[in-house]
Amino acid sequence: MVTINGGKVDDAQQYWLDTFNVGDSWRLFRIMAEFVEGFDSLATVKRPAVSIFGSARFGEDHEYYQIARAVGKGLSEAGYAIMTGGGPGIMEAGNRGADDVNGISIGLNIDLPFEQEGNPYANMPLKFKYFFVRKVMLIKYAMAFIAMPGGFGTLDELFEAMTLIQTRRIKSFPIVLVGSSYWSGLVDWIREQMLEAQTIEEDDLHIFQILDDPDEIIRYIKRTVII
Repeated sequence: MVTINGGKVDDAQQYWLDTFNVGDSWRLFRIMAEFVEGFDSLATVKRPAVSIFGSARFGEDHEYYQIARAVGKGLSEAGYAIMTGGGPGIMEAGNRGADDVNGISIGLNIDLPFEQEGNPYANMPLKFKYFFVRKVMLIKYAMAFIAMPGGFGTLDELFEAMTLIQTRRIKSFPIVLVGSSYWSGLVDWIREQMLEAQTIEEDDLHIFQILDDPDEIIRYIKRTVII
């Protein structure tokens, strides 16, 4: 047994991806099934969706939770569907904002041995076992990304989206980093290290915007993603 975030998790459960055995090619059918369910379900959403990312660890009294809820509500009122990872924290806040105004509130939850449980504010919940399948859904069916402060998972989703735009695998769409005080250190590092080393180009810095005010975020999405 191992301990993660104060909870006991069985080794086999925690590291299930490392335990492939003979015959594991059958897992391909589970992966295919998740893709089919995701594609079929999300294709029924007939309005632009905005994906909201962020930490699962912020409670409803936290400033970032309140911002995400306000953004989810405002964008829902403007006619957008709100899509999150379906869990607690920022994900819950985005779904809750959409639910506040009876908007389309999509939650793409992931099976984890700790931390993640589905929030009650997603009126269109889907459940995934594989991160990469879930990430395809969050990107394929979004017309804009809002990255609230978060951890490794948020960074993974953010840089996946920016990489796909940079390499022109998907059409460019708005990516908003919310919280200049949170993201400024990372952006400074990108400028001072990556750009200086020429591992990225100057134009790559225009893939994302940094905004703080919920009303400004909503106006920016409305201006760049036309319904």
